[in-house]
Amino acid sequence: MIQFYHVFKSFSKIHALMDISLKIDKGGFAFITGPSGAGKTTLLKLMYCDERPDRGQILVQNQNLLTIRESSIPYLRRNIGVVFQDFKLLKKRSVYENIAFALRVTGTPKKELKRKAWNALKMVGLTKKQDSYPEKLSGGEQQRVVIARAIVNNPPLILADEPTGNLDMNITMEIMNIFREINSSGTTVVVATHDREVIETIPASIISLERGRAA
Repeated sequence: MIQFYHVFKSFSKIHALMDISLKIDKGGFAFITGPSGAGKTTLLKLMYCDERPDRGQILVQNQNLLTIRESSIPYLRRNIGVVFQDFKLLKKRSVYENIAFALRVTGTPKKELKRKAWNALKMVGLTKKQDSYPEKLSGGEQQRVVIARAIVNNPPLILADEPTGNLDMNITMEIMNIFREINSSGTTVVVATHDREVIETIPASIISLERGRAA
C-alpha cells in the first residue's frame, strides 16, 4: 500500500526527513510518532503529494509519487481520505453540506450522494447533528465531521494528522475507536500522533521519528 525508499525532504536548509524507508501493508493500521518537529506532518504530506521528496522513491497504491504528473494528483487524492489537525471545515455550511461537498466535487449523482453522506454521518454518530454548523459543535464533534468527510467516498487509505491533539482522553478514545472501526472494514489507516497513551491502547505498527530520522 505505502512504501518509502531512502526518502529525503528539506525546506531551505532545514532537513525535515532524512533517509526514511518504511512499508505499510494494505489494510494495516500504523502510527507515526515522535516529538513536535520530528517530521510526522511532512511524512503524511508526502503520502498525498502535498509535498514532493527531494530524493528517494515513494509508492502509494502502486503509484510512484516521485514521477507522478500534476494532472494525476487529484485522482490519487480521491482514493485518500485526509483528517487534518485544524479541521478545515467550511464554516458557512452545515455538517451534512461539509460532508456532501467532498462528493459533489467528484460529480457523485444526487441519490448516491445522499446515501453515502448519511452512511458517513451514521458511522461517526452525528446523524442528529446534520443540520448544525461547525461553530455550534464541540471540538470532538468537529473532528467527527472531518473523519466523516474523509471516509464518505470509501477510500482505501485514511491519513490523520494529530486527530486528537486538542481533545480530552475520553473523546480521544472515542475518535480512535472510530478509526479502529474504519480499519476493521479493510481500510488502511495511518495516524500521526505524539500521544503515547493512545499508541499504547491500540494494537498497530509504529513508525518512530526523531529529528527527521527513523528512530
